[in-house]
Amino acid sequence: MALPLSHVTVVALEQAIAAPLATRHLADLGARVIKVERPGGGDFARHYDTAAGGLCSHFAWANRSKESITLDLKSAGGKEVLGRLLEGADVFVQNLAPGAVERLGFGDERLRADYPELIVCHVSGYGADGPYRDKKAYDLLIQAETGVVAVTGSEEAPAKSGIPVADIAGGMYAYSSILAALLQRERDGGGCVLHVSLYDGLCDWMGFPAYFALGGERLPRTGANHPSIAPYGPYAVGDGRTILFSIQSQREWEQLCTVVLDRPEIAGDARFLDNMRRVQNRAALRAEIESVFAGMTASEVAERMERGKIAYAALRELEEFWAHPQLAARGRVAEVGSPVGPLPAMLPATTSESWPARFEAIPDTGEHTRALLEELGYGSEAIEGFERDDVV
Repeated sequence: MALPLSHVTVVALEQAIAAPLATRHLADLGARVIKVERPGGGDFARHYDTAAGGLCSHFAWANRSKESITLDLKSAGGKEVLGRLLEGADVFVQNLAPGAVERLGFGDERLRADYPELIVCHVSGYGADGPYRDKKAYDLLIQAETGVVAVTGSEEAPAKSGIPVADIAGGMYAYSSILAALLQRERDGGGCVLHVSLYDGLCDWMGFPAYFALGGERLPRTGANHPSIAPYGPYAVGDGRTILFSIQSQREWEQLCTVVLDRPEIAGDARFLDNMRRVQNRAALRAEIESVFAGMTASEVAERMERGKIAYAALRELEEFWAHPQLAARGRVAEVGSPVGPLPAMLPATTSESWPARFEAIPDTGEHTRALLEELGYGSEAIEGFERDDVV
């Protein structure tokens, strides 16, 4: 059964997270992704840590089902090989430093002229123009500039998001934009140039707090509690566990008081009559809830939440992630090969009865260099020359 993008070839001059995450999603859908890396160390994201059984956790996440070729793109030979790769490509993705691809001789003018059907996607930090265009941009810095850090953390101290949300936003907008461009090309013909930035992606994700600020009030930092809904967050239970739950309506609030807390009188307390007053009296509300939870276990609270039809969750640690009962019951964890041996991997977030999940290995640096050069028509003598001259 053919995967949706099995007819698509992507050449990715990529590093770090945003562009590799975008192309991994394309690979999940069947695209052939050829990852171009530096000779020697390759993508620098290979070396952030060795936590995934000896492989970098970031790299393992964003690079399965790809082929890796090493090229010195400052050399004439490396540029020649990249040009040949692009001749057979449908999509070219790059997230080098601003101006780098132009200096290498692969600017938009040349790409449009030489490869008129090519979809080009530039992934940058701050966008193709503006005063921040040439600034170095990493995930935490984008989080700071867009206000994510300002609305994350506790009242006492701001905090970064625990996952690289700027990289993820940029990567996912690149992915969806490339899919749209492929559809447009099929309908109208011809390639196009896309510009996606981490900054613009995360600005879009900041819509709720940005609109909240139009009212002249800063969104408060409330840790794991929702800043404008209460109760909505973590609450301590008598057995030392923590349970999170959310109240979204007046009916649910009354159910919480009656079924879960067994204190229906709290529902009519003047301090808690509606959501705005519950937010204003958050500390008093917490005291009332936790005074009841103190005499209960997490399983007892969960049983009452089920009876009251209240949305709730357990606060799980990372060591529980791969063994989560929902993942196990649905068979959501598979295995993927890697340079350090088999690793667990999550199935793609979208499932379809029309095509299977794709799980090909995470490549070693330059693992496919020789095979790709042979496919491009280079003979043994030329390949040995490239190797001797450190072109690959």
